[in-house]
Amino acid sequence: MTVPPSGIGASSDRATHWHGIDWARCYREVRRLQARIVKATQAGKQGRVKALQWLLTHSFSGKALAVKRVTENQGRRTPGVDGITWSTPKSKLAAVLSLKRRGYRPRPLRRIYIPKANGTKTRPLGIPCMADRAQQALYLLALEPVAETTADPNSYGFRSTRSTADAIEQCFRALARKSSALWILEADIRSCFDEISHDWLIAHIPLDKAILRGWLKAGYLHNHVLHSTEAGTPQGGIISPTLMNMTLDGLERMLQEKYHSGRKNSLKVNIVRYADDFVITGVTREALTDVVRPTVEQFLAERGLSLSPEKTRITHIDDGFEFLGMNVRKYGGKLLIKPARANVQRFLRKLRQTVKVGAPMRQDQLIRKLNPLLRGWANYYRHVVSKHTFQAVGHAVWQCLWNWAKRRHPNKGTGWVRRKYFRTVGAQHWVFGTETGATLYSGEPELLKLYDIAGSRIRRHRKLKATANPFDPLWERYFEDRLGLAMLDSLKGRKQLIRLWLDQARSCPVCQQMITKSSGWRLYHVIRKIDVGKDTPGNLVMLHPECRRNVRALGLSVVKPARSDGL
Repeated sequence: MTVPPSGIGASSDRATHWHGIDWARCYREVRRLQARIVKATQAGKQGRVKALQWLLTHSFSGKALAVKRVTENQGRRTPGVDGITWSTPKSKLAAVLSLKRRGYRPRPLRRIYIPKANGTKTRPLGIPCMADRAQQALYLLALEPVAETTADPNSYGFRSTRSTADAIEQCFRALARKSSALWILEADIRSCFDEISHDWLIAHIPLDKAILRGWLKAGYLHNHVLHSTEAGTPQGGIISPTLMNMTLDGLERMLQEKYHSGRKNSLKVNIVRYADDFVITGVTREALTDVVRPTVEQFLAERGLSLSPEKTRITHIDDGFEFLGMNVRKYGGKLLIKPARANVQRFLRKLRQTVKVGAPMRQDQLIRKLNPLLRGWANYYRHVVSKHTFQAVGHAVWQCLWNWAKRRHPNKGTGWVRRKYFRTVGAQHWVFGTETGATLYSGEPELLKLYDIAGSRIRRHRKLKATANPFDPLWERYFEDRLGLAMLDSLKGRKQLIRLWLDQARSCPVCQQMITKSSGWRLYHVIRKIDVGKDTPGNLVMLHPECRRNVRALGLSVVKPARSDGL
């Protein structure tokens, strides 16, 4: 018998130890406040929104989650100008108790520079102190529900549950038809994060004005010299991406109000935005040059921003354009979206460099280095026309690894090298792999093999609905449906669904009738997402579609059935 440590399960507002905080209660309280903020925002009750934000930012739960976020992310060991990090349970709990509005004064940022993707320029980053990071994370909990509710429908960057795949799918929908626009304005905002007007942010962002002004005017320290900040929001701040998004929100609505008349869109103006990168379609070059672009520039000028003359261009769809690492182009009237050539070459250079650095590594170590790179790249591009690209990358990787293997054994023949480093698995020859030393249930030795990028399946992405809001409980059923479809798309997910189905004796826990292919099914969270329910098999059940509708409508609770094997 084990005895739980002292403090476990203690009420969140009376916790005396970091590990004694009731995290489930913290998440539940914050999620419910966020849902109320969404409802008040939708009703246009700004006073109510402000009051609920005050409750959240002054709650123990909000403060605890803010500290938890900044002490568990990748930058948790990176200090600000004060050199302080919170690494012990005692310091984390003390940080929670120290987060107060009264007397709070942000410290200057620590300025560092990182190389951009092209390798020729650098990007400035501002690193806040831990206390400032925690305050930003706290106020972001109160701001994000407002930002999601008021955001442009086709804005996809730095938003919960949205991805680049959604933005690319929207490009396809806007450009794929024969009647679609033929011209595209590729917009590039010059130094977006660095030039946003402070006056505009303070006047329009629904956040505590004194706190926001303090962050914006904190300045930065570089080479022991304090510099003031008169514009912009620092890249590196937790809340900065949301502030940038809210600055650009309203552009899509303005274009719709100006150029759409009901369902008519004579100029064929559509916008797809991912953070500060966006494209706008138009019926002619002149429409984009003389009508749309001046409107966009006026919108940006009000916020202290401007388009980059060198990088902003207007392109015909037959010539194609690049967006988010994709090449979007029509070939003979058919729209094809492929991986951009520059991104393919950059990825191959990275793989070759990894193999070069891995010259002294064992084969299993090199495979474990390469597999995450190959799998991640394939997952990013698996929703577009990538089959030939995957095959080309697979061949290039094979050539690289073959040369790696031959260099290790210059005095051995090709047959010996092949037998040592390559295997035949089923119908696949030349599989780069090695035995791990473990034995499978079948009695065969376990084989660690290189991820087969050429065999990656191409799957069309299911775009998120433009108005879906993860903070709104009314969208809970929709996100459950998307979870079920996402599980069907992967082998691991399908196995989990089959296990759920078998564990509940193939029947619906509500009506006790069989769940079959003809009856259909829907996933249901036993503990709702708003109550911090997780997307894990232990919190999921399969219901008939009609049963789930009845459970939602009547407010019933569902108990997860015990497994038939008693485990």
